[in-house]
Amino acid sequence: AVCKGAPNFILDICGEWVTQSGEVQPLKPEGKQEILDVIDEYSSQALRVLAIAVHPMASLPFDPANEEVTVETKFQHCRQDLQLVGLVASIDPDRDGVKESVALAHGASIRVVMITGDYLKTAIAIAKNVGILSPGDSDECAVDCSSLRPEGDYISDAEIDALTAQTKCFARAKPEDKIEIVKSFQRQGFVSAMTGDGVNDAPALHQADIGVAMGIQGTEVAKGAAEMILTDDNFCSIVSAVEKGRTIYAGIQKFVAFIMSVHIAEVLQIFVCVVADVPVMRTPLQILFLILVTDLPPSIALGMEPGDKSILKMRPRPKKEPIMLGWMWQSSIMNGSILTAVIVGVYLVCLVHYCDGAIFQKDIMALDGFEAKLAKARTVAFISLVFSENIRAYIARSFDQPFYRNFLGNVEMQKAIIAAQVALYLAVLVPFFSDTILGLRGLDIGWWGWGVSLLGPVGTVVLCELYKVVTHWQVQQYQERLRKQQEAEAEKYRQDALQQAAAKKHGGKAGGIGPKDVHLGFDSQFKDKDASKKTKQASWGRVLCCPFFPAVRMAMN
Repeated sequence: AVCKGAPNFILDICGEWVTQSGEVQPLKPEGKQEILDVIDEYSSQALRVLAIAVHPMASLPFDPANEEVTVETKFQHCRQDLQLVGLVASIDPDRDGVKESVALAHGASIRVVMITGDYLKTAIAIAKNVGILSPGDSDECAVDCSSLRPEGDYISDAEIDALTAQTKCFARAKPEDKIEIVKSFQRQGFVSAMTGDGVNDAPALHQADIGVAMGIQGTEVAKGAAEMILTDDNFCSIVSAVEKGRTIYAGIQKFVAFIMSVHIAEVLQIFVCVVADVPVMRTPLQILFLILVTDLPPSIALGMEPGDKSILKMRPRPKKEPIMLGWMWQSSIMNGSILTAVIVGVYLVCLVHYCDGAIFQKDIMALDGFEAKLAKARTVAFISLVFSENIRAYIARSFDQPFYRNFLGNVEMQKAIIAAQVALYLAVLVPFFSDTILGLRGLDIGWWGWGVSLLGPVGTVVLCELYKVVTHWQVQQYQERLRKQQEAEAEKYRQDALQQAAAKKHGGKAGGIGPKDVHLGFDSQFKDKDASKKTKQASWGRVLCCPFFPAVRMAMN
């Protein structure tokens, strides 16, 4: 019989070893220690070490025809009186880009934890290579999973939480260990993602907030238990997915903020006209045309905005945070007010010019041919509003960055603006459709009217860009507030777990017991990096944990 496996397990059941000359000798404790030292040396070089042992036998110690003999019983008979033949060391190189992806995950405030079945020293070496463990990390940042069950049974939830709060690398993990680790992170308020590919990973994948299965090497059971499948089995794809998720969410926020600002502006413009007893600047059909034809395409394009390069450096948002934050509402209202002020100003100038100096409704209606004069003023205000809303779409691409930054970066925006401009010229220049249906006189306003209409977008750019100074400060304050809140929450969970563990250790009396009683050290921030790789020969994984971050959590095996 030939038996291979983890060296520590194989050595425990070996009573003899085969020397270089082929002689079989008893395996004494000092001999085992020498072999373990060799294993440690290989493992510290990120080599995976397997021990191979044999059990020479003339015949099987069980009846192979007897179906009542269980597989476990057969193994039990075959692995007795084993002779250690030797060690086999192999290396599984890190995939390109994994270390960089771990650094990106760390910059995105995502904590990465490695869970592996490898020997502890091998796991530590791999974790250091890919950046999960940093040079300054203490020995407590990497543990053997036997720490979770020192006497066979699992330690209390509080003690597990105290352990997982600081550990970045779990070695010699069993399938049930993975579930306990994921549950621990969830108890601490983290949103956790678990990656895996085997049948025994399925429970942990199902338990995690997001289970991520391997598409190439993953079993059907693992894929069925997961919410997401990686088609290339690459950790880098997970970080890319996080970036894409944040980009999509940011696009939704920009879409809502833009559409609210222009609609607020359109409502306010009508409201000002009614209150000031000025002729309403547009008809219901014109309003409908604006909403469906000139407003909608740019707003949809904003939802397809490419991600900002700094999006992974932002803090993850809280789980229950609304799409539109307070400062976003403030920005939409202020931009809508700016748009209103600019367009109302253009409209009043046009009324004075086309309506012989009259601006109030009763005075204009007393003029001869007031319908044509009023239509010209409305046409200039309509054109100016479309120009302003189009330039406002470019401004809305970022809450706090200048509109000219990466101006042509969104191809869909260029298409939307061109479509809106074509629709505008059809609305104001095509006979019958323009004058009879929409009541616009683009052919009659002259060069003066087209020139004045440009005052709208110019004023919108200047004033909205100036307001971004306020928004930039608000974004910084929001990020800082988020950082303090998330660190405080994480620290609270750590301290609670630490106190409960201390109370259990001292028989339930936690009074006066501090961190020194438990001998645990916690970082105030997650300094972890992450990454690692999973292949058929390696059985190790990762868990990404991030407070209040619904989009990302994972583990691999």
